[in-house]
Amino acid sequence: MTTTQSIFWDEKQPRKASITRPLLRWFTRQARDLPWRRTKDPYAIWISEIMLQQTQVATAQPYYERFLHRFPTVQKLARARLDTVLKLWEGLGYYSRARHLHQAAKTIVARHGGHVPRDMDALLALPGIGAYTAGAIASIAFGHREPVLDGNVMRVFCRLFRIRENPRQSAIQKELWLLARRLLPAKRAGDFNEALMELGAELCQPQDPRCGACPLSRICRARRHGEQRRLPLRAKKKAIPRHVIVVGIIYRRGRILIDKRKPEGLLGGLWEFPGGKQESGENLERALQREVREEIGIRIRVTRPVVTLDHAYSHFRIRLHAFECAYVSGTPRCLGCDDLKWVWPSDLNRYAFPAANGKIIEALRERDREER
Repeated sequence: MTTTQSIFWDEKQPRKASITRPLLRWFTRQARDLPWRRTKDPYAIWISEIMLQQTQVATAQPYYERFLHRFPTVQKLARARLDTVLKLWEGLGYYSRARHLHQAAKTIVARHGGHVPRDMDALLALPGIGAYTAGAIASIAFGHREPVLDGNVMRVFCRLFRIRENPRQSAIQKELWLLARRLLPAKRAGDFNEALMELGAELCQPQDPRCGACPLSRICRARRHGEQRRLPLRAKKKAIPRHVIVVGIIYRRGRILIDKRKPEGLLGGLWEFPGGKQESGENLERALQREVREEIGIRIRVTRPVVTLDHAYSHFRIRLHAFECAYVSGTPRCLGCDDLKWVWPSDLNRYAFPAANGKIIEALRERDREER
């Protein structure tokens, strides 16, 4: 990256040392004791940074510990089956992260001798690693002077420097990256990056910033102008799409038919119950029969409802209707999926399902308990 100075750095802004020194002192005293902060192993740090994307620390921590227990080295992760990796990731969401981790582990073993690369270009070439993750690994694991910019850091910068523009705009993002690089101290770049992220997560929070405890409160320009709750500026929220989804728990001789989503796209590589979107003018039963025919090429009879539930994804919402179904005719084929299996109900927990399908499995078990 270029070292050109950001337009947000001018003579009115606080001196660099007035930011770096108190922030590092605060971080040294107040940093949370987190498992990935007890290691300099680049592999472990890489795993933590991927898990922390779009995920709260409290949610990610038990997954991180289980993941490293199962795959303590990049070689073991590379040798694992993708289904095994996805099952261990089940419930953490954003499953493309797990697929990319698996792909990147194979690349690291094949091209880098099983060692997470130190070079930024090599890091950026790995699946699932962008500028932020590469900067975090390079600075925290290897001590390189590389900046980071995530949502927490953007919020800190927007308040500290009173940036009254939407930080998600590409031109502003570029300037924020320049600012992040300009602020890096000569030493302890990794600690400084973690301190910025920690400040955003713990004190400079979105709705209720704890300015009284902030080590930078005296030089924060937004606080000086009473704008800390107004910044950063946000784009107007778009209407959230809502879809009606129908799925079938299809029985044949006591077994249930499940299929695997294609590897690309949302929830790729996970198993699910066959089904899809209801189209305009269809009732739920006809929609399910059509979707199953298009997805796996068989005819079914819808027998009774199992559960209806609402589920939220990052950019849309669904109402999911699950029905028990009987197999009628046809040979199951992968027309709109990657694989399919007939499995015993007791074996469903061996497969990685999206969270919404997991709720269906729980409803099936609860119904079975009540009917015994």
